[in-house]
Amino acid sequence: MELGKMLQSNLDLVLEENLQLAKKINFDNLYPLVQAVQTSERIFLIATGRSGFALRGSAMRLMHLGLTVYFVGDTTTPAIGKNDLLIAASGSGTTSLIVRAAEKASSSGAKVIALTTAPSSPLAELADHTVFIPAAGKEEFEGGKSKQYAGSLFEQFLSLLMDAVFQSLWELDGTPAPELWKRHANLE
Repeated sequence: MELGKMLQSNLDLVLEENLQLAKKINFDNLYPLVQAVQTSERIFLIATGRSGFALRGSAMRLMHLGLTVYFVGDTTTPAIGKNDLLIAASGSGTTSLIVRAAEKASSSGAKVIALTTAPSSPLAELADHTVFIPAAGKEEFEGGKSKQYAGSLFEQFLSLLMDAVFQSLWELDGTPAPELWKRHANLE
């Protein structure tokens, strides 16, 4: 196959798998996430690897809304406490760093929302609310959930889903885009 056709075919695959996954999401199950973001004093996000890249982008967008947001692991991240929210993403729901952070957040009185492919995982069991994303796990090579490598579909969809959450929060907030832009990094 010609490289150009292969690239187009693979882009079509990525887009189609994300579209099909979107049709499987229970969007009513996202209400608690949106409400928690709206009502929490501070929002902490945690994920590792490519999921971490997705949530870092989400943290940026939430900051644009004027929310107090931290990505766990950055040196300026303070202690989490009561009235705070931890949004924790792990496809497997077993990533030890993520599970330990959820345990600590919960014991500190913070609300925990999990984003995972594994609704019976340790992370999901610790969470106050779980958003189930029925994508393939990173070691789920068989089963037909995705033709993409490892957890690619989960990681991609995590970014898209959190962008939809941001877009909805922004519409509810009503702040004009130029006002949000004033919060965008200007030391770049």
